[in-house]
Amino acid sequence: MSAEEITLRVARPEDAKALLAIYAPYVRDTAITFEYDVPSVEEFAGRIAHTLEFYPYLVAQKGEEILGYAYVGRFKERRAYDWAVESSVYIAQNARRMGLGKRFYAALEDILRAQGIRNLCACITCTDHPDAHQDNNSMQFHAHLGFRLVGRFEKCGCKFGAWYDMVWMEKHLASHPDNPAPVVPFSQVREKFGL
Repeated sequence: MSAEEITLRVARPEDAKALLAIYAPYVRDTAITFEYDVPSVEEFAGRIAHTLEFYPYLVAQKGEEILGYAYVGRFKERRAYDWAVESSVYIAQNARRMGLGKRFYAALEDILRAQGIRNLCACITCTDHPDAHQDNNSMQFHAHLGFRLVGRFEKCGCKFGAWYDMVWMEKHLASHPDNPAPVVPFSQVREKFGL
């Protein structure tokens, strides 16, 4: 499958079934997400719609097949955190190692800069003893993209009868002026990116 044949577009709530098919194996078989139960299609559609109220939510598509998705959400609710977001990226099992994660982040970072976001954060599960459910590849991937480790919480999540750590990694997307302009909604910048 050629990378040139894959396009990025904005997700729609009606994509929920296809995106859930990508996400479900991560819930059932990995500690990459600490979610225990696969959400319903309706709940997942609601998550997509809620994210798109202010932030980007992208899918990678080849023909009619969706190969992955990526989005960001608020880092924390308090207003002083407005300029920081948390990212999530999920790739279909048959589309891994094709550069989609890197492509998603390149697109997200451009969009987020246009919105006025300064800090891009990633919450990542990890372990000192890689197993069938967690191999620490996500930490390595984010480090390769320029994220730096800013904190680690030990044995803070239990799944599959094992305790996993959680790390925060962060990437600064822009400078930090004393009085930054307010962040603008994704809807106000999406046309700039042909979305």
